[in-house]
Parts: sequence; structure tokens; C-alpha cells
Amino acid sequence: MNKSYVGPNLPPGPAKLPIIGSLHRMLGRGLPHHRLRDLARAYGPLMHLQLGEISTIVVTSSQLAKEFIVIFYDGRDVAFAAYGAYWKQMRKIFAQELLLPRRQERVDSMRLVMEEEVRQLRTKSTTAPLNLSRMLVSLSTAITYRTAFGKFPSQQDQGAFLAALQQILVLLRVVSGTQAKLKKLHRETDVIMEAIINDHKAKRLPGNCCDDRRNQDLVDVLLNFSQDHALGFPITNTEIKAVILDIFLAGSETTSGTLNWAMSELMRNPRAMKKAQIEVRTLSDGKGIIDQATLDELQYMKLVVKETLRLHHPPLAGPREARETMVIGGYQIPAKSRVVINSWALGRDPRYWTEPDKFYPERFLDSPIDYKGSNFELIPFGAGRRICPGLQFGVTLVNLALANLLYHFDWKLPDDMKPRDMDMTEEFSLASKKKNNLFVVPVPYYP
Repeated sequence: MNKSYVGPNLPPGPAKLPIIGSLHRMLGRGLPHHRLRDLARAYGPLMHLQLGEISTIVVTSSQLAKEFIVIFYDGRDVAFAAYGAYWKQMRKIFAQELLLPRRQERVDSMRLVMEEEVRQLRTKSTTAPLNLSRMLVSLSTAITYRTAFGKFPSQQDQGAFLAALQQILVLLRVVSGTQAKLKKLHRETDVIMEAIINDHKAKRLPGNCCDDRRNQDLVDVLLNFSQDHALGFPITNTEIKAVILDIFLAGSETTSGTLNWAMSELMRNPRAMKKAQIEVRTLSDGKGIIDQATLDELQYMKLVVKETLRLHHPPLAGPREARETMVIGGYQIPAKSRVVINSWALGRDPRYWTEPDKFYPERFLDSPIDYKGSNFELIPFGAGRRICPGLQFGVTLVNLALANLLYHFDWKLPDDMKPRDMDMTEEFSLASKKKNNLFVVPVPYYP
């Protein structure tokens, strides 16, 4: 029998120790979101943890997650911290101007980078195993910076920016001892981004540029809005740099991680791999050009992506801070409590999914469940007003890259490795991350 602590109508949770509270229950072996899932099995889908001085509420129920996100977050009397004009307007710019899924110029920009990557991979294709994980990080970053900047002022700047970015991503996974290094790397990326923005501004001066909005990158769009006085706040170089860095840090890692898991699951499930490849190669009509029209028709591959997002997505949604005391599920949620939704556990909960740990894309055939925030058993991008504004950009990138990988290459495991022997160990990160790199042998496909 688990000893639990229940305060004045607080949700149940493990007993507290002096000073550290229940922090000791989060230490030891096992990933944090796995430990939270196991604790929820003992104490219930709405659980209270006292992590030092921080009162934390952990949600592991789709219905309770909906109550938190929709009723208390999207309602008129918002119980969570309010968001001002800046946040609302910037999110609108993201969703409507920068990252619309049907913006053909965005897809074309992605496709150019993807085609170059395919050409290079075909040229140097050998029987030696390829570190596909590393290649996917480079690919996601390349597509993201092409969308953001169009191009760098110089190859030297490009190399320096991407090198600093990779170091930042590594340091963000480390708990301590990184402040000085992060500040130094931030200064390096800041100088490069400042030069890029000023280069864009110079090209917009009279006589230097035609106003061709069809080929504008993210910096151009933000500069357009910087001249819109109706926004109610200024968009300076500082805001533009913050938006760009957010896209790189959140977007490139999330998309490369999703691609890495998708390819890993397909390598471990040859039946699904074959089915997805047949679909891509049939619908591409032997031309090997994956455009928006082709992506729209790839029904099975979309099931593969959806199943990958169910099994491998950012583990914890939040945290949010309750602005005032509220009642959820019959329990009191104190003001200033941190609320964390274990979205990873929702995606593997046997109450919602048959054989939840099995990779089976067909489970979504004729299913209304989607990942766009309406079905709370599957919220890899969050839900409510805080749903990831880059959702469509990220999903389009994943679909385009995966379709090209499936069309242009057959894939083999190295050294006669069997699918069942693959290492699928997970690592805790802001995004779901495979602990060890995926090595495969690409075999060029010629129709």
C-alpha cells in the first residue's frame, strides 16, 4: 500500500519529506516522464507532488487535460497567467503568415534543400553504414534556415551559426554548469543574425530590391510587420532574432527527432516500411518529385507519421502556473501551482489505445483522432491557445523529408542486424530523442 499525502482537498500524491517534499520520488533510474506515469498508476490521474518549494500537479488523463487546457485556459475567466498583445499577435503572424501548410513557396523551398541532400547522398552512397540521425539533424536545420533566412551572407557565417546552434542544443540538455557557455554561444549567434537582418534591410532600400513577396523568407515577413503600426508593439531586430532562435531551437530538434523515430520504427517493422515505400513510389508516378499534390495523397505515410507522434513526442506539456485557486476533478488546485500534463503517458495509455506500446499505423484507419489539439489522448503539439504555432510547418517538413527518403532509397540494417535487435532506447529531452544514433545502409532506388 502506497503512503500518500493529501492536503486540504489536494489531489493524492506520495508522502513528503522535510525540505525536499516528494522530490526523491523523481530521482534514480528511469526517465522523468516514465516515473511520473508509474506514480500516476499508484496515486491516480490527477496527482500532487511537492518538488521542493514548488507545488506541482501532474495530469495523466485526457478528460482532465481537456479541463485544464480548454475550460480554465481558453475560457473568458482565464485561470492561467494572461497573455498580452505581443504574444497573441506574434502567434497570429506565425500561424497565418509564416507557417501555413499550403504556402507553396515554403514547400518549394524545403524541396530544393531535400533534393540537394538526396543528390549528395546518392553520389557518396556506399555499403558503409550511414549515421542517419546526424544527417536528419543537418537536413532539418538546413530546411529551417532556408525558410528563415533564404540564404546566409556567406558560407562562413552559415557554418559558424549552425555550429553554435548545435552546441546550444547540446547544452540545453545539461542541467548545470552551462550558463557561461550558453551566453558566449548566444553572443556568437546574435552577431550573425544581426548581420543577416541588416542585410535584408539593405536590400529593401529604394533601388536595391524589387518588392517580390512571393519569395520572401521569415526575416522578410517579420520586417514587413515591423512597419505595421497597428500591431500595438514594435518589432525590432531583438524580436526578430528571438523568433528565429525559437524556430531553430524548437523546430529543428523536434522535426529531426520525429524523422529519426519514424525511420527507426520503419526499420524495425519491414512490413510497414514496404507498404509506405510502395505508396510513395506509386503516387510519385516514377518521377521522384515529391510536391504538395503528392504529399496530399500519401495516406498510409501520414498514418506512419501519426503513429510515430503518438509513441515519440515531447514528453511533458507545460508547465503552466495556476493564476488562482481552482477545482478540477473534485480536487483543489492551489494558486501558483505548476501544472504538468504527461502527454507521453496519454499516448501510451491502455485506456485509450489497444496494445499501446506497439507500432501499428493502421490503428488510425477510419479513426477521427488527430494530433491538432482536439483529441486529448494525442497532444504531441499541445492544445488550446498554446498549441504549437509551428505545427503545420513541422509536419510538412517531416512528411516531405520522409517521402523522399522512402522514394529514393531502400534501407538496410548494418552487419546483418535483425530488426528485433535495434536499440530503441529513449533519452529525456525537450523533444523525444533517441539515445543512440541510427546507423543504416542506403541503397539508391532507380525506377
